[in-house]
Amino acid sequence: MARLQPLPPETTPELKPHFDFFLGTLGFTPNSVLTMQRKPKLAQALAVMNAAVMDPEGEVELGFRRLIGHVVSKASGCLYCQAHTLLGAKNFGVSEAKLGDIWIYASSPHYSERERLALDFALAAASQPNAVTDEQFAELQQHWSDGEIVELLGVVAMFAFLNRWNDTMATPLEAVPNEVASTALGAQGWAPGKHGA
Repeated sequence: MARLQPLPPETTPELKPHFDFFLGTLGFTPNSVLTMQRKPKLAQALAVMNAAVMDPEGEVELGFRRLIGHVVSKASGCLYCQAHTLLGAKNFGVSEAKLGDIWIYASSPHYSERERLALDFALAAASQPNAVTDEQFAELQQHWSDGEIVELLGVVAMFAFLNRWNDTMATPLEAVPNEVASTALGAQGWAPGKHGA
């Protein structure tokens, strides 16, 4: 059960342009942002950061950036963000096979060595304490450009914030991401937990 209920989008009309960004990527304004609008500057800052981290003109594929967010959210245990990142990945063309294998990416034939290195890096960067080693970073640099690495770490850092926000607030999960996550990973044990109705 949500610890703070999301407010209707019209509560803060000046946030409409920021809410519209999420309409374009998810098809709805997330409950996380609708809860956050109690402090409009915070919601604005998140929307600006999200737009920068998920910039369509970036070097890393948009769908893969969402998979980075997923493994970070899995490491932190945030079921809300796990569902949202799967929906985002699907919306940006990631195959059902890849979505279904995200928890076993290290052995899945659907993931390349390059992708595995990036996902391993994301998990290490999301660990507490940080587990990225000089050797791991050097290997990553053999497969990803410096600009791409900055984009990957930007996703990790943004989801560190979102995971803590949504898990603490027990943000209620919307129907569409719940359905996508249940379809992709339900057989492997994924469920919305405290984010369910």
